[in-house]
Parts: sequence; C-alpha cells; structure tokens
Amino acid sequence: MIQSHIDASTKKWRLSLVTLILSLGACSLLSISFGSVNIPFSFIIDHFIGNSDNKIWSNIITQFRIPKMYTAILAGSALAVSGLQMQTLFRNPLAGPFILGISSGAGLGVALVIFLGVWLGGFIEMTGIGRSWLLVSAAALGSFLVLGVVLVTSFRLRNTVSLLIIGLMFGSAVSALVSILQYFSQAENIQAYVIWTFGSLGSLSWSELYIMLPIIILSLAMSILLSKPLNSLLIGDAYAESVGLNLKKTRMLIIINTSLLAGTITAFCGPIAFIGLAIPHMARMLYNTGNHLLLTPLTILLGAIALLIFDIISQLPGSQETLPINAITSLFGAPFVIWLILRKANINYTV
Repeated sequence: MIQSHIDASTKKWRLSLVTLILSLGACSLLSISFGSVNIPFSFIIDHFIGNSDNKIWSNIITQFRIPKMYTAILAGSALAVSGLQMQTLFRNPLAGPFILGISSGAGLGVALVIFLGVWLGGFIEMTGIGRSWLLVSAAALGSFLVLGVVLVTSFRLRNTVSLLIIGLMFGSAVSALVSILQYFSQAENIQAYVIWTFGSLGSLSWSELYIMLPIIILSLAMSILLSKPLNSLLIGDAYAESVGLNLKKTRMLIIINTSLLAGTITAFCGPIAFIGLAIPHMARMLYNTGNHLLLTPLTILLGAIALLIFDIISQLPGSQETLPINAITSLFGAPFVIWLILRKANINYTV
C-alpha cells in the first residue's frame, strides 16, 4: 500500500516535470515572438532551422530576443529557488530572496554610481569601462558587501529569527542612505535610478550573459545539492543536529548560495519583485509537498516559466510599448500573496 502510494507520487512528479519542461519550451518561443518589431512566428521557426532570409529580423532575434529569453529563464529560476531557500531557512512563508538586504546593498552601489556620476564621468572615460558594466559592478559589490556583514553576523547568532531581523534592519538603513543621496541629487540622476529600480530583462548583451550564466548554473546546482539539508531544517534544528547536520555550516552555505543567486540577478537585471516570494508556494500547491528533493526542480522551472510569461505580458502584444518588468511582477504577484495568506492552511510545508 505504502509502496503503491510512493510509486504514484513519483509518477505524478515526473509528469509534472515533463509538463513544465514542455511549457518552458513553448513560453521561450512565445517570448522570442513578441517585441516592438512584429516578426512572424513562421520566420522564427525558419531562423532556428537555418532558412531565414531577412538579416534585420535575424539580427533582432539573435542579438536582442534570444539573450532576453535566456535572461528571463535564468532570473526566474534563480529568484524562485533563492526564495524557497529563505522560506525554509527562516521557516517563514513570507520570506523572499531579498530579505537579508541583498537588494538594498545592490541599490546602494548603483545609487552611488548614478548620484556621483559627475565625479565618475572622468573615471569612466579614463578606464574605458562602459556605464552599464560600472552599474553591474557597483550592484554586485554592494550585494556582496551586505553578504559579508550577514555572514559575520551569522557566526555570532544561533537564532535564525535574530538574523532575519538584523537583515531587515540593515536593509532599512541602506534604503535610508539611498533616500538621502536622492534628496541631494539632480532630477536626471533620480530618474536614472528610478529606471534601474524598474528592472530590465532586455538590456543584457551576450558578453554580460556569458558572465551571468555560469554563476547562476553553478548556484542552481548547489541549490539541488542543498535539498536534503533543507529538508532537515524544515523539521527543526534539533532534528537536523540529531542526524549530524552542522547547522552553522549549512546556514552559511544557504546564505552564500541565495546571495549569489539573488545578488547576481539584481546586479545584471535590477530588483525584480515577487518571483522569489510567490513561486515556491505555487510549487508547493502544485505537488502538495515540502520535500525539497522534489520542490527544488519544480521551483526552478516554474520560476523560469513565470518570468517568461510576465515578460510576454510586459511587451503588450500588439503594441510597441513595453512596461517595466518589476511593475508586472508586482501587479500579478501582490494579489497572489494576498490570496496565499487567506489560504495558506491548504499548502503543505512538511517533508
């Protein structure tokens, strides 16, 4: 009886995995199809089989839409699985990937570059570093400086709730510094910073994607390897220690992995809300389990699919206008979280 139940569960999980992989492929093609330039779907198929005859359309697909599609897949996967890890680490269903102040740290780095742009202009010209690369570097540096502070703090604390509070307070303090910089800044610099906070999936070149890709792939692989320790933490610290889990080391690995995922995406794409908060719960509802060996692959695929769909919506199909991706994820994510709070008793948070 028990064996038949396990076999049925495994079959359901495999079916869900295959369905999500096929859905990811379909959403990827749709994402390439939509944009400010109307390109027939038949031409996109011809482009992939090598029969394209329009160099302008082929260039748009190769240089803009395919990188954007890959960016959406990587960003959705990374933010979703990092949210899953934070919710388990803090045992808080409303925790997200930016709860430790990682996004605020990236925002401070970008704010310093933008609001001190008058003084940095000469440096940019002298070194030959492009402004986009400077923003990415500043955001990454800000994220990982916050990571350093959080890691140092985690060595002194055994209680994850205290670490959560410190992360929130640190994020609030950094946001206050950004507000002060905005207050003394010029209007065009404030506008540039606000545009960065909108998030963007279409601004990455192939060279930037080649740097982001290995970091995210390795971090996603680490997320899968952390599935068993996360299952132990879900049951409780006492159980985790009883099965020989090193709590301090495990907590440090989870924080580093989450910071690499969320920090890298924020550095390259800007802050993108609600994917990390909502998608893990959607995966739990889909499979009705808290087992991370099953949840992690489902969450990775769901996150990629969700951000691809949000990107398609942001293109306003049939129009040449494009809405900020952060506005779309928030617009659809906020009602979902409200609904989640009202129905969270129906979600399985156990292994």
